[in-house]
Amino acid sequence: MECRTRHGYAPNVASMRSVPVRIAGSRRTNFVQTPSKDALRRPIMAEILFYHLTESTLEDALPGLLERSLGRGWRAVVQTGSEERRDALDAHLWSFRDDSFLAHGTDREPHAADQPVFITTTDANPNSAQVRFLVDAASPPDLAGYDRAVFMFDGHDAAQLEAARAHWKTMKGAGHAVTYWQQTPDRRWERKA
Repeated sequence: MECRTRHGYAPNVASMRSVPVRIAGSRRTNFVQTPSKDALRRPIMAEILFYHLTESTLEDALPGLLERSLGRGWRAVVQTGSEERRDALDAHLWSFRDDSFLAHGTDREPHAADQPVFITTTDANPNSAQVRFLVDAASPPDLAGYDRAVFMFDGHDAAQLEAARAHWKTMKGAGHAVTYWQQTPDRRWERKA
């Protein structure tokens, strides 16, 4: 069995090999367990979460999830399916609450690398984000460089539901750890799969 770490997979005992190591100034040789070459070549797999919006809108749910990500010390990229949605989220994140806002930038502005949250219609990751949010059925880029990817989809939109199902199959088939979360009537998230 393998254990997932921040930098990939820690090899199990079966994929370890003994390597002789001579201690400086000694005739003694110790054997140290190190990962095999095959174990080191395994790809890093992102944790994939699917968030099924049934009780609130994307504008209601996304800011809280972004705040949680920033609270973990992560940077985030939000990939939208259209420029109109990008622009709407840009305006919304500045004013979603009376007493606060989420600092962010978009792919229309300079200094993308400095942004804690970056909103784009492309597969770019200029702020070296650890988490990528995909909304409005946006097509994901290669997710191997991320710790987590979050697909958010409207449960009342047939096209988004169909796209989410297709993404689920693709991500699961690629070997990612995939979970499905659905909103409860009180707008909390409950893990369903």
